[in-house]
Order: sequence, then structure tokens, then C-alpha cells
Amino acid sequence: MKKVELNLISELMKNSRQSDRDLARTIGVSQPTVTRIRNKLEKEGYIREYTMIPDFSKLGYKIMAITFALSRFLAKEEAERARKTIADSVKEKHFEFIMLERGDGLGFDGVIISLHEDYASYLKVSEWLRQFDFLDVEKINSFLINLEDNVRYRPLTFSTLAKLIRSQAERKE
Repeated sequence: MKKVELNLISELMKNSRQSDRDLARTIGVSQPTVTRIRNKLEKEGYIREYTMIPDFSKLGYKIMAITFALSRFLAKEEAERARKTIADSVKEKHFEFIMLERGDGLGFDGVIISLHEDYASYLKVSEWLRQFDFLDVEKINSFLINLEDNVRYRPLTFSTLAKLIRSQAERKE
């Protein structure tokens, strides 16, 4: 990516409500250039959405759970059926999932990040996961974050990631 594109993405991650005029002033290009680059990045899928991150505890959530799971070995067709089963079930349950992805690490191949109003709400997700025969129920573990804890190290934000992207742009000089 070009430096100006990385700078624009970085600024939008810090505050997606900025006008193209303000963005142009910040990254040192013209407003039409910002508009053209923004439209291009949206069309090419670099920018998927504009959003904000609320204070989840003020919205009534007390727990953020990072849950790791391990699937039993599945053939390609079984894996697709499992993916569809989970996708359909998520729609029915209305769980507050932030992310549900496959991956690899720590002996797990799936991760879920979810929000909960209380511990009982978290337990419902845990029980829900245990119903799937393609998951190894002995290999489901969670890390729970108390969103009401006064000691916070670095809450969820994209500002730090935006700084990293901005530093990548500066290295392109």
C-alpha cells in the first residue's frame, strides 16, 4: 500500500467521524484526494465498515470472554456442515459475539470473543458450545475479563493499531 493510503486508514481507525477536509489537513493531501482514496479503499474492501467502540460496562456487560475450542478432525464436507450449523445456531441464540473465528495456537483451533451481562450469561454460551459433537468438550477453555474492574491495563481500542499502521507508512518514505 502507498504511504497516503496507510495514513488515511490510520486516521480513520482513530476517528472515523472525521470529515474528508479534516483528514486531508491531517495527512497533508487535498480533500478530493482523500475522497478518491477513501472510495477506492472501500471498493477494494480495505475499509469494511465505520464504527466505534463503546464502554461495554456502561452498556450493562460485566464480562468479556475469550473462549478457545478444539474441533475433532473433520473432513472438508463435515467442516462445512459444522460451520453452517454454528452460523445458524448463532442467529437463533442471539449471543453477544464480537468474534468467532478459526485459527491455530495453544492447542486450539477456534476462538470466540463474547460479551456477557453476568456469569450466568457466560455459562449459557459454554453450554451451547458443548452441544456440538464436532467440538472436543474437554478442550474448551475461557479467559474471563471483568469489565467492571477499576484496574485496566489497555482496554480494547484501535488507536494503538492505528499508530502501528502510521509507523509503517512513515517507513515507506
